[in-house]
Amino acid sequence: MSPDLASLADAAGLGNAPIYVHSLAPGGPAWSRDDGRTIYPASMLKVPLAVAVCQAIVDGRLRWDTPVTIDPRNATFNDAPSPIVPGYTATVEELTTYMLQRSDNVATNQFYDVLGRGQATQDVHALGFGATFFRRKLTGAMPRIVDPEMTGINDFPALEAAAVFAAVAEDRVPLAADLRRILATSWWDVKLSRGLEPGDAFAHKTGDTDEVCHDGGILTLADSSRWVVVVYTELPSSEENDLRFGAFMRALRPYLLAA
Repeated sequence: MSPDLASLADAAGLGNAPIYVHSLAPGGPAWSRDDGRTIYPASMLKVPLAVAVCQAIVDGRLRWDTPVTIDPRNATFNDAPSPIVPGYTATVEELTTYMLQRSDNVATNQFYDVLGRGQATQDVHALGFGATFFRRKLTGAMPRIVDPEMTGINDFPALEAAAVFAAVAEDRVPLAADLRRILATSWWDVKLSRGLEPGDAFAHKTGDTDEVCHDGGILTLADSSRWVVVVYTELPSSEENDLRFGAFMRALRPYLLAA
């Protein structure tokens, strides 16, 4: 039985959310609803940026233990505690971990400089993710960070997010096992994770602003089935809306088990 994603989203209060649910089993089901409108990706963008970091490592431009000193120009607000502050010297691995695990904006902005936003965009395009663009550094709280190299608004649509998570799950991007390991340690198990049950595991990333909130990743259910689930919304970040994600996953989960 296929889920009616629109009805499940409406019942949970997620509105007209782009949703992608794909089985990672060969020939498994794939369900989606998406009208193609542009939605700001927020911190979901950090996942393909981490893929670009891994590509740079494989190419020999970086190592996991390469030291990076944080530039004061990249300072902005973070929601989680972080040592990634101006003058601190971190390794590339530490920056990547904080960027994905705690959604660290300063680490993200530093990678824009270390990789070069144009090179990072080129690298993910070469891997097949042509709808992703790194154009503007992230601002955790107003005033907006000064970014003279800004070329527009970042892009990473829900469809592309589903493709990236599937590639990470299936080892089709460099150092995918490292990315899965870090994504599995997310601090922000407050959205779709709330609808899971004991024995389920979700290696995922969230994205939040005053105008959008998202969640997506690689879901392994207690029965060992593996899925990619991505939900983008135009709801503001709030505890109430986090609960809506949990309600959606709670309603979706029986369909995944029955597939």
